[in-house]
Amino acid sequence: MTVDIPKCLLDIHGKTVVEWQIDYLLDNGIDDITVVVGYGADLVEARLGAGYGQGRVKTLYNPFFDIADNLATLWMAREEMTGDFVLLNGDTLFESRILGSLLESHRRPITLACDIKPRYDSDDMKVSLEGHRLLRVGKDLEQGAVNGESIGMLLFRDQGADLFRGAVESAMRKPVALKQWYLSVIDGLAPGQQVWSHSIQGMQWQELDYPVDLDRALKVTADWIATKQKRLQAL
Repeated sequence: MTVDIPKCLLDIHGKTVVEWQIDYLLDNGIDDITVVVGYGADLVEARLGAGYGQGRVKTLYNPFFDIADNLATLWMAREEMTGDFVLLNGDTLFESRILGSLLESHRRPITLACDIKPRYDSDDMKVSLEGHRLLRVGKDLEQGAVNGESIGMLLFRDQGADLFRGAVESAMRKPVALKQWYLSVIDGLAPGQQVWSHSIQGMQWQELDYPVDLDRALKVTADWIATKQKRLQAL
């Protein structure tokens, strides 16, 4: 499915994944948007230009996309990480109210949107919590210590941006950085009691890693479209 296009350009009921994300950012009042591109960069930029107008959505090119994990992706965007901002994974679909709920959450330096499931597999980005405060985040947490899963959406406020940017810059000075996820930096910041969680339990989202995930994404987005149509009919 992604031989010729990146995941963010997969079609979901006539809109690409990245367009679903941008539309919901705009719906929630966020219009200063930067997309870090790599694989299929020209295709992504062309789609964004056609859908939103040239320059409406800023792009940054990551030349290391085929040799590094997403910590390096964030390093490329470090100059954009000022003031309050939201960080999204490019392969996560979410309903608009998830973002709205996160933006209305208690003001903390760094807040992870987290869901709760009956069980977690080895690929889930699991979290360990003390109340709402994050203790650990990673794929290798012991099952007994797991309280939820990070959905790939984070909110940075006040000193949170500076903390994160500084930690990303420090991490990138180490040889292992090219093989690290950016959430390893969040895991490192957690002991400083600056990282918190926000539950989105009961709301719909879908990460896209496998073909079955695309089937689920088509189903949940169909629900969102139907809900929006009913709302419009009621007006």
